[in-house]
Parts: sequence; structure tokens; C-alpha cells
Amino acid sequence: MEVMGEKRKKGKAGFGIVEVLISAVVLGFLYLALLNMQVGNRDSLIRIRGRDAAVEVAQNIIDSLKTVGVASVKSFQKDNIVKSWDRGPGGTSSLTYKADVVVGNADTYKSETGSLYETSSHVYAKQVDVTVSWLFKGAEQSISVSSVIR
Repeated sequence: MEVMGEKRKKGKAGFGIVEVLISAVVLGFLYLALLNMQVGNRDSLIRIRGRDAAVEVAQNIIDSLKTVGVASVKSFQKDNIVKSWDRGPGGTSSLTYKADVVVGNADTYKSETGSLYETSSHVYAKQVDVTVSWLFKGAEQSISVSSVIR
């Protein structure tokens, strides 16, 4: 029996508990996927910053070798080079680098002059290879930079 002016509803009004639980589970999976993407992006950013800092370390070594003169340039190794950068409100991050500097054979950059009385030779440049390495997530990463020091 219908009361006048009142219409009978056919179907449910609103959501049931099952629909609400299913939507909460789906939103939970989406949230976890979003968090996982952010962790991957953070690791990529740290890896890229680490590589950029390694290039800076290598370039600083080459620039400093250019100032001492060709005769003084020798192979050496330098450990515990620390580079730090801001990572926003969370503080700073830092990595420790190791640099291996290898001076190549100087015969390529040698000039010889001679006369009837004497022969003189002069090394006017040296090939320098700088390899900078660091640890990232337990694996050793490295870059190599080469230059000729005149």
C-alpha cells in the first residue's frame, strides 16, 4: 500500500559495506604503488648526484694537476674524498670517493732536438687518466676522465 505523495524506492540508497571495503583495498594498492615510485625516484636522484659529484672530483684533480706543471705530475691514489649536498628538509646526503690517477707514457709528448754536440729531449705534456669510484647500494660505481696536461 502506498501512502499518497510517497514513492517507493526501487533499489538501495548509498554504498554497502562490501563496496566500501573493496574501494579501500584498491586505494591501498594505489598508495603502495605511489610510495614505491617515490623510493625509486629518490634512489635515481642520489645515483645521479653521486655521479655528478664524482665528475666534479675528477675535474678538480685534473685542474689542480695543471697548476703544478708537467714535470711534477706523477701517478697517485687519494682516498676518503667526501662530497655532501642538501636533500631538502631531510638534511644532507654525502658520499665518499676514491680517486686513482694514472699518468701515461710520456713518449708521445716528447720533443727531441739535437746538434753536432748534444741531443736534448723535453716532455711537454702528459696523458692523465683519473678514475673516481664510490659505493652505491653495496655496488662499486666508477667514472673515468682523461686529459692531457701541458
